[in-house]
Amino acid sequence: MKRVRKHRGVPDRTSRDAAAAALKRVRALCLALPGATERLSHGAPTFFVKKSFVMFHNDHHGDGRLAIWCAAPEGAQPALIGADQERFFRPPYVGPGGWIGVRLDVRPDWDEIAGIIEDAYRHVAPPKLVAVLDARAT
Repeated sequence: MKRVRKHRGVPDRTSRDAAAAALKRVRALCLALPGATERLSHGAPTFFVKKSFVMFHNDHHGDGRLAIWCAAPEGAQPALIGADQERFFRPPYVGPGGWIGVRLDVRPDWDEIAGIIEDAYRHVAPPKLVAVLDARAT
C-alpha cells in the first residue's frame, strides 16, 4: 500500500474550502466598513483604513491556525486571551503592539468576530470615518 504524504503547508481540500469560506465572511465584514480596502501584505489578505486593522492567515508559517489578527484597544488582548486561550492568542510580530489573534477554526462565533473586527476598525480609523460608521447605526 502506497502511503500518501501530506506536505507541510499544503492544506487538504476540506481545510482549503473552510479557509475560503472564512475569508469570504471576513472580507464581507471588513469591506462593509467605511473606507476599508483590501490588499496583500506579506502574502496575506489584509484590510486597511489608512493603516491595517485585520490580517487573515491560514497556517501562518506552519502554526496550524486559521485565524485573523486584529488591531485592538488597550487591555483587550489580555482580557480575551485570559477568557479563552483556545480561541484567542497573541500573534507574532503585531502581538507586542496589543493586536489579538482570533481563531476561525475553533468554535467561531461570527457575531463576536464581527464585533472584534469593528473594534479593530475603530481603533485605527480616522475620526471622520468612525463618525460615518456611527451615523449608520442610528
